[in-house]
Amino acid sequence: MAGLINFEDEKEVKQFLDNLGVEYSYQCHREKDPEGCQRLADYLEGVKKNYEATAQVLKHNCEVNGHGESCYKLGAYHVTGKGGVTECLKKAYSCFMRACESGGKKSVDACHNVALLAHDGRATDGSPEARVARQYYEKACAGGFAPSCFNLSALYIQGATGVNKDMQLAFKFALQACQLGHVWGCANASRMYKLGEGTARDEKKAEELKNRAKELHGQQRERQLSFGD
Repeated sequence: MAGLINFEDEKEVKQFLDNLGVEYSYQCHREKDPEGCQRLADYLEGVKKNYEATAQVLKHNCEVNGHGESCYKLGAYHVTGKGGVTECLKKAYSCFMRACESGGKKSVDACHNVALLAHDGRATDGSPEARVARQYYEKACAGGFAPSCFNLSALYIQGATGVNKDMQLAFKFALQACQLGHVWGCANASRMYKLGEGTARDEKKAEELKNRAKELHGQQRERQLSFGD
């Protein structure tokens, strides 16, 4: 059929990929399309393995166009210093913050990263900001990000400066994490049902969630084994 690429023909594949690069570059630089710039960055990273050029496109698309996905990926580059950008958690934090507030498809992941960096103080001169962490865990949890729900639960179990210990909220977020498929959320919610911490004691529900945790753990092991095979 006309128009189909013969992926066994190296020259044909190379020409196809080169044409994609030209198209994405045109979309980004001539049409000023932020989505085109993101596609160009993905192309430069995934196809060309040119991380320095990728970083420059991400930087432009984040800082000039405010594109959330580019800000998120630029933040990840700043975490490790990839692509020749400065290895700096404060800059990463700033990028993740912009991505979080953008409402784009990476905003939930970015909100979680903001919370992590605030929680342990790595982006705030070594001073943990539990209240900031709570705020952004809440945003990510509301977006269905299970690890944020679990971390919120742990934060309320332990308490921290600016965040009082609250077992009812700890139970609420452990249960929410469990419902989103988080193994340890189920395990903690099960234990809290069993002990009556943050909720009324309920042996039946404790057993149900314990079994759910075992089921999720088994599924994780199966996925790991499949990937290994």
